[in-house]
Amino acid sequence: MSEEYSKEQFWKLYEKLPQELKDALFAEETGNNISEICERNKAEENLGDIVDYVGHVLVGVLPPEEFQKVLEKEIGLGKEIAKKIAQEINRFIFYPVKPSLEQLYKIEITSSEKLAEITTESATKPETPSDKDTYRELVE
Repeated sequence: MSEEYSKEQFWKLYEKLPQELKDALFAEETGNNISEICERNKAEENLGDIVDYVGHVLVGVLPPEEFQKVLEKEIGLGKEIAKKIAQEINRFIFYPVKPSLEQLYKIEITSSEKLAEITTESATKPETPSDKDTYRELVE
């Protein structure tokens, strides 16, 4: 995720977003939540970078399931701190806009523990039940 997006590219992506994500991106509450999460996890010095990556998720360039890995690799947070921050951001920022994020990424978002296990390929293939009922109970 080392590629940077120009302001122009960012605004083009922003224009195509559902209104709910546009609102979340610039909401005061989003900023306050990120700030409080960083403070609780002693990561205040990384606040600007974390805000940037939350923005990347909300505009559609960083899948939510990659967020924790980016916190570890790009910002250099320890695995436990990155996990705690990612879980809280998932809960307070991404979960409230879950339907819009799912639509944006065409995936199904589950709880933060299972989030890392989601692959877009498996999430886009709907399971179709077979027509035959293979379980038959003996009726007397």
